[in-house]
Amino acid sequence: MDDRFLTAQEAAAELGISLATLYAYASRGMLRSEPVPGMARAKRYRREDVLRLKEKKELRRYPEQAAEKAAPKALSWGMPVLESALTLIRDGRLYYRGRDAVELARTSTVEEVAALLWTGDPGDAGRLFAGEPPPIGWPLPGGLTPIERCQIAVPLAGAQDLAAWDLRPAGVAATGARILRFMAGVAAGYPPSSSSIAKLLQFGWAQGRPEVAGPIGAALILAADHELNVSAFTARCVASANASPWDVVSAGLAALKGSRHGGHTERVEALFREVGTAEEARQVLADRLRRGEPIPGCGHTLYPDGDPRGAALLEMAREIAPESPEVELALAMADAYRELIHEHPTIDHGLVALSRALELPERTPIALFALGRTIGWIGHAIEQYGVDKLIRPRAAYVGEMPETA
Repeated sequence: MDDRFLTAQEAAAELGISLATLYAYASRGMLRSEPVPGMARAKRYRREDVLRLKEKKELRRYPEQAAEKAAPKALSWGMPVLESALTLIRDGRLYYRGRDAVELARTSTVEEVAALLWTGDPGDAGRLFAGEPPPIGWPLPGGLTPIERCQIAVPLAGAQDLAAWDLRPAGVAATGARILRFMAGVAAGYPPSSSSIAKLLQFGWAQGRPEVAGPIGAALILAADHELNVSAFTARCVASANASPWDVVSAGLAALKGSRHGGHTERVEALFREVGTAEEARQVLADRLRRGEPIPGCGHTLYPDGDPRGAALLEMAREIAPESPEVELALAMADAYRELIHEHPTIDHGLVALSRALELPERTPIALFALGRTIGWIGHAIEQYGVDKLIRPRAAYVGEMPETA
């Protein structure tokens, strides 16, 4: 059996319960069960669900000991530590408030998805984005990437936005709309305007090609949120201190730039340049393996069967530019991932593939990631302000102990 699953007997033994109790847990929705292919009436249980339920049981029974063991796991792909109604990752798919994110990327605007995540109603988009964003009232240094320009401009604009201190849900959503439109203008290199987010970016990055706006918007939507990733957790921590939404976004940008998070996209962009052509893809990646070097852009812990965001972005690139050598290269690299290391393309690969298919400037993929993820940071901030509680975990001290009499 696939090692991601346990048989009923294995699951019951892991939990220390009888089969009857296991079936009762499944009927009450505490565990997911599914048919075993090719075996009539047999059921299997996801290992991660069983282990998560086991941790919860231990936490209730032995709270101090269980918490000491669970905390390191919880901070690294472990059991949930915060409640959120924004994003669900389940059965290899991604949902925003119960709606399939890939479908939203193809049918909704950036503003509608922002409104969905911030208020629960995409129909609020027109009202939220009707106001004027703050102007860029100062010159920005040259030679900076779009995300670096945002890192400079966001704190300056935030210092002038006194309305941002209204931390009620409606106030934060309105501030979020101002922030997102302001950042789009900064990233695109043009003053913020009443244009849609996607059109503003298209005007800055691909003038004269209005057909590029739709795919840009789809990329932002697919990057909008991804549960409690490092930048979202950072955003929630900052929001829990009652910092302003501008400060929340500043903190999120800093976290996202790290090479283990959104900065990973720049490593993928460099890999595309290293590979060069579709014909070289398999050999270049095999040479990396031979040298003991990692291959970025593939494999995701939460999507063992493939990141749906990466697959959707690759498909969009193929639809937009089916004859493009850049698309041929992206697809050849994806095939090499699967053949050599049995992994699938992630959102990082998809963002680079789409950007190159659209002939956008270099360093655009991480900018798309950051602008899209800003939507999620604002959503997490709204939730955290509502909790009205400081996030303050404790550390397990492992240093030298003080002398005792």
